[in-house]
Amino acid sequence: MRMSNIERKTSETDIKMILQLDGEGRRSISTGIGFFDHMLHTMCKHGFMDMDLLCTGDLHVDDHHTVEDVGIVLGDAFRGALGDKQKIRRYATVYSPMDESLSRISIDISGRAYLHYDVSFLQQSAGQFEVALVEEFFRAFVNHAQVTLHITMEYGKNSHHMIESIFKGFGRVLDQASVVDDRIIGVLSTKGHL
Repeated sequence: MRMSNIERKTSETDIKMILQLDGEGRRSISTGIGFFDHMLHTMCKHGFMDMDLLCTGDLHVDDHHTVEDVGIVLGDAFRGALGDKQKIRRYATVYSPMDESLSRISIDISGRAYLHYDVSFLQQSAGQFEVALVEEFFRAFVNHAQVTLHITMEYGKNSHHMIESIFKGFGRVLDQASVVDDRIIGVLSTKGHL
């Protein structure tokens, strides 16, 4: 069973996460930020990941520390659940439509942290959620998961739809790239290491 249990406590956030990669999309998520919880729900559902997440953060300051630190913990949990990366497919690319919006997400579970983020929003927020935090979440994830992630918004107008398209696609690429393929001997790398 590919799963990870992470606890991280700082002066800004207190986070507990259990992540199972080969799940059914079951989730119990509470960060104190309703929109962010909704996005994490969609990620799990479309990525077939089971997640228990409880985060208490300094929301009286703003949402930044909570969103970024959840990205850190998710990155650590994903990397931990993958273990030695034996037989995983490593790569995935998906397009995800959400009404008028279309995102393209590509991942390489490479052992190298890199984020390409090409998303321009027409609004500064989706409801009460600051759209700039989306990039902060993914940067934190990438740095701790040690993956290469490319996020491109092909087009879109509504910030909610755009962000939801991204999170659904993100869940799907995590699922597809982490699938175990018995045709692969060891790891999918000519170097023999990921």
